[in-house]
Amino acid sequence: MESVRLGTTGLKVSRLCFGTMGIGSSDWRPWVLNSDAARPLLEHCLDKGIYFFDLADWYSAGEAERIAGKILLDMMPRDQLVLTTKARYAMSDDPNDQGLSRKHLMASIDKSLQRIGTDYVDIFMAHAWDPMTPVEETMSTLHDIVRSGKARYIGASTMYAWQFAHMNHVARENGWTPFCNMQLQYNLLYREEEREMIPYCEHQGIALTSFSPLARGWLSGARNELRVGCDTYYNRNYGDDVDLNIVDKVKSIAQDRGVSNSQVAIAWVLSKKAISAPIISAPSTDQLDLNIRSLEVQLTEEEIEGLDALYHPRDLINDYVTELTPRYSVAEK
Repeated sequence: MESVRLGTTGLKVSRLCFGTMGIGSSDWRPWVLNSDAARPLLEHCLDKGIYFFDLADWYSAGEAERIAGKILLDMMPRDQLVLTTKARYAMSDDPNDQGLSRKHLMASIDKSLQRIGTDYVDIFMAHAWDPMTPVEETMSTLHDIVRSGKARYIGASTMYAWQFAHMNHVARENGWTPFCNMQLQYNLLYREEEREMIPYCEHQGIALTSFSPLARGWLSGARNELRVGCDTYYNRNYGDDVDLNIVDKVKSIAQDRGVSNSQVAIAWVLSKKAISAPIISAPSTDQLDLNIRSLEVQLTEEEIEGLDALYHPRDLINDYVTELTPRYSVAEK
């Protein structure tokens, strides 16, 4: 698999990143795969050349980090993997066990490293904006974590462009480590990041990685009934007439080409030069293979323009980023 440079850093990553929210413990979400089911998926990723993996402390309340770390480090030397993890969401009822405070970030990086079984992560990410903590406190702490060697780079996810730009500005004004990566939601049904965040990151040389390329399964044409039943955002964010027209267009292109809907949807993301690496996942190795084969699908300009033309502006999905505790709480079963 092709490797690409992550923004203006010297770090190289695989063209596809594997997201680990779907592995961990079914006690956290019923559709999450346990260790035995996750192992063949992670092994298949390595066999196919994916060495870039996205983790977070919040996924299965830390179990995803433990499982992924154990499996991956059993199969590949640490220096051949690119691992990212995130912190911010509440990990317990302790009021200090959440947010982007110095106390929480310092504790979070140590706990994540212990669970993963490594001395460092390649990218340590602020999982979302924290309105309760001064930006100076957050950015100085992230800088100290990089200086300590516990993270090579820092990144962020799920916030407004002005928030991300402000955090970066504070870091640069103080000579602290700036963000090298923004992880955002981006797919055929949600393109609002094209307004501000993507142009800002392109101007600043910040790498963009994108999650949910299949719009929580809408673009694949497959319904994971377990996930639909407990995924607040499945019907809340998608499913209007505009979305359904785009899904129909994806299906038409897929049928004409003899490929899957998911391959067309991921190929569309891959066609966008701003995106360094889409973050993919799958419940099985067969589906993972289909998603990986999206690299072989080169959409024509006419196909891309036809898909793009159907999109209409929509409400921002990340309108919850000022909340401290996400709607998916750790305690939710």
